[in-house]
Amino acid sequence: MSATLRSGGRERGYLIHLPSAYDARRPSPLVLSFHGHHRTAHFQERLTGMSALPAISVYPQGLPGTDGETAWQGAPYSAPVDDVLFTSDLVSLLQQQLCVDARRVYAAGKSNGGGFVGVLACRMPDRIAAFAPVSGAFYPQSGPCGPTHPGPIVDFHGTADTTIPYAGNPAKGLPSLPSWLAAWAGRGGCAPEPAVGDLGHGVTRETWSGCNGRFALVHHRIAGLGHTWPSTTPNADSPTPAVIDATPIIWRFFQDHPLGT
Repeated sequence: MSATLRSGGRERGYLIHLPSAYDARRPSPLVLSFHGHHRTAHFQERLTGMSALPAISVYPQGLPGTDGETAWQGAPYSAPVDDVLFTSDLVSLLQQQLCVDARRVYAAGKSNGGGFVGVLACRMPDRIAAFAPVSGAFYPQSGPCGPTHPGPIVDFHGTADTTIPYAGNPAKGLPSLPSWLAAWAGRGGCAPEPAVGDLGHGVTRETWSGCNGRFALVHHRIAGLGHTWPSTTPNADSPTPAVIDATPIIWRFFQDHPLGT
């Protein structure tokens, strides 16, 4: 279902899907899923399959940026709008209209949408319980990041991503994934080096220990994967299956990390 709200003086749109077991008397988790540059909320729903989760799934719609293509705050091409405010207003509205569990509000996103999830991790860890960037574009235009109590992050990135290279792109100010992860490990007070687990088929999972409070940091490095949402079946990003499914991994991580624990 498509819906709109007014935020920052602009009419903003989003898609919403209620799970089949939704009960207006029982609080449900809420998952926000942000599309990539020049994509749409409808595309993000098809790409991720998150509407199959036992959660209220919401796909916000970005506005056209400086290149005329849809985008989110924090990129050099994004519109001069406050998408963090839009996200906050959207969560507030959904909490008024539906039975949302305030301890289980989560955010995931792909590419520029993944970069915006990084922005939300900096700005909204008091309202969003956990964050899941996929092929995230972490531009310096995102601004400073210093959350007092950072929230848990699970991240995915392919080593063959030529759009947002794993090794970074200094010309665009994009950090390498190891440096981006090290910055978050530092914010969270984690051990400097992660434990590395081999999941097979070129997938490694890096998990940081010793983090402060409820912070957690997990990264999936996928050898040979391009700029796609990992899926073991063909999806809207790629006809070639990947070796892991990001969506169920993200959902398990979200379930393990409500606010207040």
